[in-house]
Amino acid sequence: MNGLIYPVPDPELPFLGVHCTRMIDWPVNPGPNAVLAFAREGYSRRDINFSDLFETLRYPGFWRLIAKHVRTGAAEMLRAMSKSAFVRKVQHLLPEIEEDDIVPCRAGVRAQAVAPDGKMVDDFLILKSQNAVHVCNAPSPAATASLEIGRYVVDAIRKLTR
Repeated sequence: MNGLIYPVPDPELPFLGVHCTRMIDWPVNPGPNAVLAFAREGYSRRDINFSDLFETLRYPGFWRLIAKHVRTGAAEMLRAMSKSAFVRKVQHLLPEIEEDDIVPCRAGVRAQAVAPDGKMVDDFLILKSQNAVHVCNAPSPAATASLEIGRYVVDAIRKLTR
């Protein structure tokens, strides 16, 4: 594999699904999967912040999201808990991969805004208040580095200070 391998995305969800990325030092990283973190900064399965979790569980949009995507969510959770299930999904892209080829790596946390109706916000959500500009949903690490988005935020800040 010399490049990136992505599955056909589900237009209902702003996630790529399991995909394969060639890293700069040459190993291939399969992943990620998208699962609920039990803490805003929960980088392992054991990280639980009951206040964060309670806030998520009491938000009606979360339950509407779950109701719409229960099969997808359950499959993602299964792949997060089962190496063999994860490997089977990777094999759709790279059939030669075996369980012994997969080693755990660090997890990341991606905040995902969910509207009250249960739809995921699949683009930047930029809110302006009297004295601040809030970038509330940054769906892609690549997009967060976008010069055009940076210009937009700077222009919004300039308008606030006039």
